[in-house]
Amino acid sequence: MISIIDKKIKLKNLNKSDKNQIILVHTSRNVGEYLVSLKHRHNGDYNKIPHYVISRKGEIIQLLDNDQNTNFFNDPVYDKKSIVISLENLGWIEKEPLKNHYINWIGNIYKEKIVDKKWRDYFFWQPYTDIQLDNLAELSKDLSEKMSINLTCIGHNTKTNRMETFNGIFTRSNFDENYTDVSPAFDFEYFIKKLENE
Repeated sequence: MISIIDKKIKLKNLNKSDKNQIILVHTSRNVGEYLVSLKHRHNGDYNKIPHYVISRKGEIIQLLDNDQNTNFFNDPVYDKKSIVISLENLGWIEKEPLKNHYINWIGNIYKEKIVDKKWRDYFFWQPYTDIQLDNLAELSKDLSEKMSINLTCIGHNTKTNRMETFNGIFTRSNFDENYTDVSPAFDFEYFIKKLENE
């Protein structure tokens, strides 16, 4: 049984719908900063909210009911059909010249292990943690049972056509090449094995 921290954000006039997709994204910043930004942007009326956030320590934080729709993608097709899970991750990072650390796009300092892989004009990435992927798999299985979402995962992060018709798990980078989440640091093989209980 998974443990979920309830920090639901109350937004006015949210529509509800059945879901058949789980879309994986990442925070691009530390989880604390991310949650504060969701709460306070647009004077508390920000509506690009994921349903769940999974911290690097594996904490699962629920921000919306599973059937609620927000304007996360600015695309009613995906917003209506998807449950969005955001993983705490800095995404792409750059080596700070003459320093022994990396920084992300807002200046967060990162000094730990990196993934070095050129993809979409970037080279260095913060890894996702095993506990994140373990708990993501457990949450995905739970959502699959509750919402009748297939546990089929695309299994890569490159653009794929006709994602709007797919029933299962995929990433924001699968339907738009302008996004880098989830990054090349995401271990799809490990995640899929966890989905299959191996």
